[in-house]
Amino acid sequence: MIEAKRPAANQPEAAAPGATFALELDGVFAGYGETVVIEDVVLRLRVGETVSIIGRNGVGKSTLLATVMGHTTLHGGRVTLFGDDVSRLPVHRRARAGIGYVPQEREIFPSLTLRENLEVAARPGTWTLEAVFELFPRLAERRNNRGNQLSGGEQQMLSIARALIGNPTVVLMDEPSEGLAPVIVEELARAVKRLAEMDRLTLVMVEQNTRLALAISPRTVIMDRGRIVYDGASATLKRDPQLLERMIGVSKR
Repeated sequence: MIEAKRPAANQPEAAAPGATFALELDGVFAGYGETVVIEDVVLRLRVGETVSIIGRNGVGKSTLLATVMGHTTLHGGRVTLFGDDVSRLPVHRRARAGIGYVPQEREIFPSLTLRENLEVAARPGTWTLEAVFELFPRLAERRNNRGNQLSGGEQQMLSIARALIGNPTVVLMDEPSEGLAPVIVEELARAVKRLAEMDRLTLVMVEQNTRLALAISPRTVIMDRGRIVYDGASATLKRDPQLLERMIGVSKR
């Protein structure tokens, strides 16, 4: 279950006493420099959960992920990973602690081959070169091509594979379908659904493609003006398009 501060009608069940969450944001205020972008965010994910974060552009979705990864200025609250406070850890130590990050910009090394892009990020564990190539067969075919010789879709697959080969416990994905052709989006969606079905992998996905987000995640968070305004079942939003439209456009009321 995911818990978040939101209207009373959407309050979740209380956590069991002593429960350890894979990822927790507790009253987090964060942004860039002195500018605060997200405010009083409370979000808890249990091991193996998948959640999509949706909302209009500029409401703080990507900033939330960047805050978990350590790329923003934390003004208040804390971020914990399996009960350990990582709020003040540098980015590389958060990665070593088990957070995998798929940035919106992909950030592929253009002069390295696809295989080399993976090898520099590899850590011991279940996810090996063979495992990521099985998830993304297209990457196996292109393993000797440099990063700047890959299409946008192939770079996105590589970015996801690079996060996985670090064998994280929590994976953050920022807009994985952005700018991709529909056929590539479908291929990515199949792979992400497989990840979402894994028992021990906790997945947080920011996504502008609402249909894709609701299809992949059983639970969805909607953000507006830097705050969580809805946290509940994706099925509820799929059944009630008017509710979805109203929640995404909440600041316009």
